[in-house]
Amino acid sequence: MITRLLVANRGEIARRIFRTCRELGVETVAVFSDADASAPHVAEADAAVRLPGTRPADTYLAIDRIVAACRASGADAVHPGYGFLSESADFARAVLEAGLVWVGPPPEAVAAMGSKVTAKRLMAEAGVPVLPTRTAAPVSGEAVPNSREAEAGDGPAAADGGELEYPLLVKASAGGGGRGMRVVRSPAELAAQVESARREAEAAFGDGTVFVEPLLEGARHVEVQILADAHGCVWALGERECSIQRRHQKVVEECPSPGVEDTTRETLRDAAVRAARAIGYVGAGTVEFLVKGERVAFLEMNTRLQVEHPVTELVYGVDLVRLQLEIAEGAALPESPPEPRGHAVEARLYAEDRDHLPRTGVLSHFEIPGRGDGVRVDSGVESGSVVPPYYDAMLAKVIAHGATRGEAVRRLTAALRHARLHGVTTNRDLLVAVLAHPAFRAGDTHIGFLDEHRDALLPPAPPQPPPLAVLAAALAGAAANRRDARVLASLPGGWRNVRSQPRTARFEEAETVYDPLPDGVTVVSAGPHLVVLEADGVRRTFQVTRHGGRVHVDSGGLHAELTPVARLPEPVERAAPGSLLAPMPGGVLRVEVKEGQRVDKGQAVLVLEAMKMEHRITAPAAGIVSALRVGKGDQVEAGAVLAIIDEENT
Repeated sequence: MITRLLVANRGEIARRIFRTCRELGVETVAVFSDADASAPHVAEADAAVRLPGTRPADTYLAIDRIVAACRASGADAVHPGYGFLSESADFARAVLEAGLVWVGPPPEAVAAMGSKVTAKRLMAEAGVPVLPTRTAAPVSGEAVPNSREAEAGDGPAAADGGELEYPLLVKASAGGGGRGMRVVRSPAELAAQVESARREAEAAFGDGTVFVEPLLEGARHVEVQILADAHGCVWALGERECSIQRRHQKVVEECPSPGVEDTTRETLRDAAVRAARAIGYVGAGTVEFLVKGERVAFLEMNTRLQVEHPVTELVYGVDLVRLQLEIAEGAALPESPPEPRGHAVEARLYAEDRDHLPRTGVLSHFEIPGRGDGVRVDSGVESGSVVPPYYDAMLAKVIAHGATRGEAVRRLTAALRHARLHGVTTNRDLLVAVLAHPAFRAGDTHIGFLDEHRDALLPPAPPQPPPLAVLAAALAGAAANRRDARVLASLPGGWRNVRSQPRTARFEEAETVYDPLPDGVTVVSAGPHLVVLEADGVRRTFQVTRHGGRVHVDSGGLHAELTPVARLPEPVERAAPGSLLAPMPGGVLRVEVKEGQRVDKGQAVLVLEAMKMEHRITAPAAGIVSALRVGKGDQVEAGAVLAIIDEENT
């Protein structure tokens, strides 16, 4: 029996595992980097062990340190979560060699699927349909046919060992989550994209092996949840639709898929079970496929719990973490899995901007309603949490369950629209727009969904703050001034013996006159934090919060973030014309140019690494690099000047 479990992970998944452990009476141990010292998962564990440093390589990827943490804390079992070392056969072996219980599949199964190149060969031998695959030669990026892999393919390109047709997808052989993945549309791009993918994969997984395969555009990304015990029983717990992706990372997932016919569903389940049996799998895992029409092609097998596992739990009424622990203790699964019930949809809430670039900072307020009413929230943060630049930008998963797909989507939409999220920019608006889009509502999704509908989902310019929200912020500010007044506090705010002009509140985003009120608007009540307005016979309540010089206004599904304009603003330092500013905190991975060099518009100037992803900083126009302010290895803050480009006169 497991008595004390160490979770070799952080954030949301650590808290998720701890929740099941509390229900089972299993003691918990957290590990944490210096950046996570105050993180919620650390506080929730029965004990916690520090991993000195901030970089993943020094902390959550350091096998020796995590095994030492097990010894120091007296843990007798390890759960790897997902990401980091969850698909490391070396880690699984190290845990077992230390005499601990490994909550995961056998190291041999992890190793077999840990290399996606090897995995595809094994799956083809087991009769699972696969796409043709080529390993990528170092430096040149040339697609090198491998005879055994070529034979596994099902098209002419694989049969004759020739070149694969473009577009191609470069993928990391180890790990997942979209890291080390690049789309290549022409031979000229291949070498650069392979090297970029290789570096990113090395940083994220410690293995820079990459391969290329055809990009099956317009396909769905569908995966099957499997669960297997050590006694020969294998469950296929339905399929999950994971086609809504950005940067090759899933954003919205659901169970079951709205676009899979019953015959294809049976094909997927049969292939997933064959995949598990082919490698002697034990534990929870996921077999991923591309589906286009009736064509099914194996993508990879994730030998771990998936981020999106809650949708399966809600539809099948199971606790997958509990089943993982019981299987690790030697328990047998029932002969047949439970029957599905209803539909579940999950949205991943990320700290990122409209361009999908990660954001960092203090999450000053985090509140998502509806929990318990068909809505579940698995989060790694709480109000006051710091979002660091070193790890994945996901804040939480919001999941809704309903008797029908429409009911689940409606509940999820309401939870997201009414969430109060302050201090860090999130992708909440994108998620709400996806859920409301007619194509999504119709179940017409595919892996290019966000690109196809980008203009509708993300209008070119962010919307202006709603006028009533600006008015509420102004009235709350006036009420706060009255509350804090040291003299004449009994007089109305802004009182004048002879009024000479309207009272106006100015914000960087908008301004409003609040005395006199706009036509058709009356104030029911106005306090520093709560304002009730009636406009044209409709009453609305506004919650107003101030954090670090910003004003946040929430009213149902209406939100605004405003920056007050000071009466006597402090002088600010202006960046020189042509300055390239860091869009986020991060490290300079490499510099692509030299001072005095001419660059073309769109040419890479340098590459930043943040949250385990590479971000190219490009020249906004053709010109001369007049100054380089950073070098390889430097750490920079958001807004820092990286380089200055003197634009050419045309």
